[in-house]
This record gives sequence, C-alpha cells and structure tokens, in this order.
Amino acid sequence: MGISQYIKEIGRGPRGAKPLTREQAMDLFGQVLDGTVTDLEIGAFCLAMRIKGETTAEMCGFLDATQARMALLPASDRPLVVLPSYNGARKLPVLTPLLALLLARAGQPVLLHGMRTEARRILASDVLEALDIPALTAPRKVAAGEVAHIHTERLHPGLARLLAVRQTVGLRNAGHSAVKLMNPCAGSAVVVTSYTHPEYLEMLHGSFAALGMNALLSRGLEGEVAADPRRTPRYDAFIGGVHHVLQEQEAGTASEVPGLPAEIDVATTADYTRRVLAGQLPVPPALVRQVEHILHITAQTATAGMPETQP
Repeated sequence: MGISQYIKEIGRGPRGAKPLTREQAMDLFGQVLDGTVTDLEIGAFCLAMRIKGETTAEMCGFLDATQARMALLPASDRPLVVLPSYNGARKLPVLTPLLALLLARAGQPVLLHGMRTEARRILASDVLEALDIPALTAPRKVAAGEVAHIHTERLHPGLARLLAVRQTVGLRNAGHSAVKLMNPCAGSAVVVTSYTHPEYLEMLHGSFAALGMNALLSRGLEGEVAADPRRTPRYDAFIGGVHHVLQEQEAGTASEVPGLPAEIDVATTADYTRRVLAGQLPVPPALVRQVEHILHITAQTATAGMPETQP
C-alpha cells in the first residue's frame, strides 16, 4: 500500500488515528528506509507518529523492516552487548563510554552505535575517539573484551537519513525509538536501552516480549543508556522475551558523585574515564550495579544458548 494511505490512517490526531498492524508497519517503515517516498511524505509520517505514538505491533513492524535491511555484524563468541547512543551529554558527563569499557574489561564484546541528531550535545562516540578507539568503517565481528563503535549510516543509510530529520523539524521520530531497540548483530546480543517518559513503558515491554529479546531496561541519563550516577533506578530484564525485575528503584538522589567532573567536554570526559579505569578514581556505584545486571543477563543468555534473529 502507498505511504499516503498509511498517513491517512495514522495522521488523524491522537483520538482519530488508527493503529497499524505489524505487517502494515513493516511495509510503511520499509518504504521510508528504502527512500521510495518524498521528503514531504517522510515529514508527514514523522509528525503523525509523534502525535499518535507507537503501539507494540507498530514498533515490532518497524524493527522487522530495519532488521531485514540493516548490515549486521557477524556473531561474536559471547553475547554482544549493544549500547545505543543517540542523545549525548547536556548537563552531566556522558558515561556510556565508561560503561562500555567496564563491560569489556569483564570480557564482554561491546558495540556502541549512534550518530549526532542534536548540534550541542557531547557524543559518546567522540569520547571513544578521544580514547583512541576509532569508529568502524564497516560492520565486523567484535571480539570478547573489545569495545567497538559504528555510525548509524554504516548500518543503514536510510535509517540515518530518517534520524537526521530531527535537525529539520526539531522533533524526535519513530526512528529514534527503533534504533534504541534494534540488534545490529547476526547472533546473540543483549540490548541495553533506556526510557525517559513513563508512557513508553508498555510499548517497550510489549516489544521485548513479542520479539523474544534479551535486554536491560532502565531510566537513562539524559537519554543515554548509562545509569545516572546520582541515583539507582529500577532495572527490568528480558531474557528470551521473558520479563524479570532485577532491582526496584531506590529513593534518594546523591548531591555529588566522588570524582565526577563538573565539565562535560570531550577531553575532560575522556580523562575522567581513563582515571576511573586506572583505579585513580572510584567507579560510580550506580554503574557498578548496572554492569552487574548486564553481566547477569549475558550469562543467562549464553547459558540458554538462544539464537536471536530478531532485534
């Protein structure tokens, strides 16, 4: 079906819009990714979905379309830890590179994927570059104990084009939700993701279950997946799509985090990351717990030996 018919269904506002089936959503998103629609139609799709919100079936369809087109990394010897990173730092240092390197130090293969969608944020990928970890030029196998990072365009150019629409219209779109859930690996993976708005929880839980995902979900830091070092959120795990609560949210917010710099620039964040890894500064307790939860899921995934062909 042509995209105009889909827009007619989803573009009638929050009360009049009709949800798409998983198959319809896959077809629609595939047309967007393939570039067979006009810029005006892409803009209409983005705004309509922004107002309506994605259902579980729609998000699964979007991920089906993405998975069918994306350049996948070969399976790693251990479950690949996938860290989507699309927000960056605005007030506190971006800790996603530190999370990635702590996981690699524990022997996990780690992939960070992302791109810039806002002009004035400090990106995790820039910090990794400053730590002498260059971006991949093409998908490849990630070794145990290695951190790799890749630009979204290397996974699928159409997906990167969709995310870049934000710089034109000023709003996030369905692509930003899809990239936080996708598994860009041909083998077993644990997707670490986060949410900022509670209304997304039902859709996220439903998507993890329907897709049989291995994932860790929590409230993130400014949209990044690394834990906020000042507090302990609730952690929800999904192992083969089965939901487990690993930890309930703890009350209270720390007024300061020992060693955490006040500046958020790339050089300062890279230096802080080096010093923590060298043992010169303490690892924030919130990240210690997050690493423990991720390692728990990867161990369960490896033991179960469940192949994953969906994100």
